[in-house]
Formats: sequence, structure tokens, C-alpha cells
Amino acid sequence: MKNEGFTLRKRLESFRYAFNGIRTLWAEPNARIHGIAAATVIAAGFLFHLSPAEWIAVVIVTGAVFTAEALNTAIERLANAVSPGYHETIKQVKDLSAAAVLIMSIAAAITGAIIFLPKLLM
Repeated sequence: MKNEGFTLRKRLESFRYAFNGIRTLWAEPNARIHGIAAATVIAAGFLFHLSPAEWIAVVIVTGAVFTAEALNTAIERLANAVSPGYHETIKQVKDLSAAAVLIMSIAAAITGAIIFLPKLLM
């Protein structure tokens, strides 16, 4: 049975929407801070000649931080649209999504320390 809903045009549109989301994310100041941190880590990775396994760890945690930031931004914007005024449950949801970014950022920093501290101390 042929899937009538699948077309190349629809797939390309979905990529366009995703890239629009990346542009929207990049407009967020916190995302730009993460971008500066990621660029610094990537530059350090080339400087210290990271192993393939170390690069994999850097790519995974960097992607996870940006993913957490994107989800946090989406949740905050949705929450603001649904409840523009103060609402305790909305506050808790927004705090939890911000906590997710912080937790992932701490995990990324620990990963960076595990990879780079031994190289810096040599």
C-alpha cells in the first residue's frame, strides 16, 4: 500500500521548519552563550588532538545541551502563550525545564573536565 502522505516536498518542508527553529533558538541569549562554549571546546579539541572517542563525547554532550536549551525555550514560549499571567504550576514547569538545561550543562562541563584536565596538566 502506497503512503500518500509521504512526498519529497513534505520532507524538505520539515527540514525548513527545523532550520527555522534553529534560527529561533540562536536568537536566545543563552543559546548564544552555549554556542560560544561549544566553539571554545571545539577549538580546544583541535588544539589538543582529541581521540575519536573524546570527539564523540564532545559531540553528544554539546548536542544534548543545545537540545535541552531548545526544549526549554519551546516550553517557556508555550507556557507564556497559554498563561501570560503568573500561575504557580506554569512557574514550576518553566523552572523544571530550566533545570534540565542546567543539569545537562553541568554534565557537559564534567565531561569536558574529564577530557581536558589531564591534557592541561601534562
